[in-house]
Amino acid sequence: MQVIKRDGRAVSYDRSKIIVAIQKANAEVEDCEKISEEKIEEIIDGIEAKNRKRMLVEDIQDIIEQKIMAEGKFVLAKTYIIYRYSRELIRKANTTDDSILSLIQNRNKDVMEENSNKNATVASTQRDLIAGEVSKDLTKRLLLPEKISKAHEEGAIHFHDADYFLQPIFNCCLINIGDMLDNGTVMNGKLIESPKSFQVACTIVTQIIAAVASSQYGGQSVDIRHLGKYLRKSYNKYKALYQEEFGERLDADTLEELVKERLNDELRSGVQTIQYQINTLMTTNGQSPFVTLFLNLDPTDEYIEENAMIVEEILRQRLEGIKNEVGVYVTPAFPKLIYVLDEHNCLKGGKYDYITRLAIKCSAKRMYPDYISAKKMRENYEGNVFSCMGCRSFLSPWKDENGNYKWEGRFNQGVVSLNLPQIGILAKGDENKFWSLLDERLQLCYDALMCRHRALEGVTSDVSPIHWQYGAIARLKKGEVIDPLLHNGYSTLSLGYIGLYETSILMKGVSHTDPVGEEFALKVMNRMRAACDKWKADTGLGFGLYGTPAESLCYRFARIDKERFGTIKDVTDKGYYTNSYHVDVREKIDAFSKFRFESQFQTISSGGAISYVEIPNMRNNLDALAEVVRYIYENIQYAEFNTKSDYCHVCGYDGEIIINADGEWECPQCGNKDHAKMNVTRRTCGYLGENFWNVGKTKEMASRVLHL
Repeated sequence: MQVIKRDGRAVSYDRSKIIVAIQKANAEVEDCEKISEEKIEEIIDGIEAKNRKRMLVEDIQDIIEQKIMAEGKFVLAKTYIIYRYSRELIRKANTTDDSILSLIQNRNKDVMEENSNKNATVASTQRDLIAGEVSKDLTKRLLLPEKISKAHEEGAIHFHDADYFLQPIFNCCLINIGDMLDNGTVMNGKLIESPKSFQVACTIVTQIIAAVASSQYGGQSVDIRHLGKYLRKSYNKYKALYQEEFGERLDADTLEELVKERLNDELRSGVQTIQYQINTLMTTNGQSPFVTLFLNLDPTDEYIEENAMIVEEILRQRLEGIKNEVGVYVTPAFPKLIYVLDEHNCLKGGKYDYITRLAIKCSAKRMYPDYISAKKMRENYEGNVFSCMGCRSFLSPWKDENGNYKWEGRFNQGVVSLNLPQIGILAKGDENKFWSLLDERLQLCYDALMCRHRALEGVTSDVSPIHWQYGAIARLKKGEVIDPLLHNGYSTLSLGYIGLYETSILMKGVSHTDPVGEEFALKVMNRMRAACDKWKADTGLGFGLYGTPAESLCYRFARIDKERFGTIKDVTDKGYYTNSYHVDVREKIDAFSKFRFESQFQTISSGGAISYVEIPNMRNNLDALAEVVRYIYENIQYAEFNTKSDYCHVCGYDGEIIINADGEWECPQCGNKDHAKMNVTRRTCGYLGENFWNVGKTKEMASRVLHL
């Protein structure tokens, strides 16, 4: 049996610890109040007879108290309770020593492997993780209601980003970069005026990204179309300079050629600035900014030609890659790229099809860009096309006082995720019990999300001037509260979920791709969506249903449930739970069928969703990939490709680094297993990861089958 300590650690059951605790209480009371050794053994036998795989330490202590009182030893029971309380005070005085020391000594694998883009051996990252351990401890003991903390520890729900809950900061956002560029901003008390050229605009964008990332957690997105104006400014500047210098000595064609040559040079330099800065800047949490660049050639934009040039250059540079420490071009994890497919670039003979073909070539080699179908998005979001916040978190439509839709400058307050498979395990095939438990757990999620909301109420703009005062979200006055931006659906609160596939297996005995399982899965999705809609109607807050990325959570939930309920075929035996509504990674299904099947869940999960297909090396078969991209445009809102992009420093191998039978990453050419001597980039969830993964996610990656 595993005993779950108050700090969430699982330790092996040790009956001698119970004996010692009762004996210490026995020593404090008179002989007539003592309990015999035989009765102590009976109490322990009663605990062990429950045959539980996993018990909370509090539950064990409750049983001991009840058994002592049942023997009529009330003074002893009181003494034991006092002993238990005194131990609790000691624990509350210092609960983080081991977790922090184990981080410094590189022993705390759970925390070190939570994020595949954080190198936990680096001092700056360790500093953030140490602060996070203290924050999680205070959150669990003092800030959250006991029922929420207990539900989190038992794996019923997951209270995301507890390591940042102590601070009044939020999850992810869609930066209002256009306003910040056009009207200026302030960083570190210094005024940054509107740029006069594309190169300077690119530099300012990266400075904004770093500043924003350092004052929040989660992802952020930037719509690149706002740079088009500044590329035109550079064009006009160079044209005026040449005209002034050469006057009538240059004919129009030569003038245009010289201007474009100078402009293209600045275009390359500006995009290179963005790529290099994002990949080399370290935010205060010890990692590159989790940033997404939104590449949308909006047909209504007056700067669409300039934006086409910018998007093309971004794709060209991403295709080339970035040099690693030995000078070899590799695939960088950031920035994430999202390319929008519309009528003019969906490979039906449109003007910008040439850029889409470049995007496909880039996806085949570097996994990015991902693709959003403008056609499908307009169907789901009242005719609008906009970026997600980070990798997959989508806003709900919201209009300002003039009736205009607003997307940029909005944010997500936080996420709480539901462990769907655990409900299925507890229900044991009884649907009435399943729906009853689901409703109970949904209420827990609501209560936990309201904790996030209330933690932000009353916060003043001074806590993060870059967000609240200088344009990333708003331009509030100093000391002004952010409350209006928390209400009336302006920002979102996300109900996450994981393991729809496993839940279908548990309740229906089949995958949710089977018609019987599909019907049940859709009922589950609609039940969760209905809960979000009701909460939104009741409170005016922007609740949304969100397919949790589940990088570390796929492992955490599965591990907890295996410890508690044992090995269950196709559920807890794999070492991971399946991401959100996705098809089981082991299931053989073609790319088109997978996208068609999963698209129905994206519509329900409008607060966040993304689907992928696993592909082999398609660099010599881009036409086949183009067919999939055409299919995406017509059939699914948001999709991505998974492939492999690796490099071994020892032997120079640039094929796929494999996961061997022992779950280790290994170069198939030379056998190198040293993480420090290889570059491995994989699709972690919505983002790419490049610093390796926890046990569960590694097992999931090893199980993935090809869809094309």
